[in-house]
Amino acid sequence: MLKGFKDFIMRGNVIDLAVGVIIGGAFSTVVNALVESVIMPAISMLVGSPNFDDFLVFGQIKVGVFLTALVNFLLVAAALYFCIVMPINTMNARRARKLGLEEEDETEPEVALLTEIRDALISNKNVTGASSYVDPEANKN
Repeated sequence: MLKGFKDFIMRGNVIDLAVGVIIGGAFSTVVNALVESVIMPAISMLVGSPNFDDFLVFGQIKVGVFLTALVNFLLVAAALYFCIVMPINTMNARRARKLGLEEEDETEPEVALLTEIRDALISNKNVTGASSYVDPEANKN
């Protein structure tokens, strides 16, 4: 019983997931600090308070709170993309060029299979002289 549990825990997927969750939790403080300390003050200097909590209030229904959360989410996503993802992608592309690595054109298996079928039908047409395609518009007269 304990051996099975040990095997499960020691699989690479579980450990990778655990590391990803821990790093993600720690990294969220970095992204939140960027948004709260740099981006939000810059926006508030331009347009005033970036808080929509008092906007569109209908009794207990506070649409502005949702808008504030949505804007905060978009700011966090933009900060993450432009400050982390884009620079890392650029760095990886430069490294790949420097090492002479080429990206392989990965074709989906379904597309590859359909291409093979198409090519087989074309070659069958050329061998037998018969057309495997019947035009439905040709018989409308």
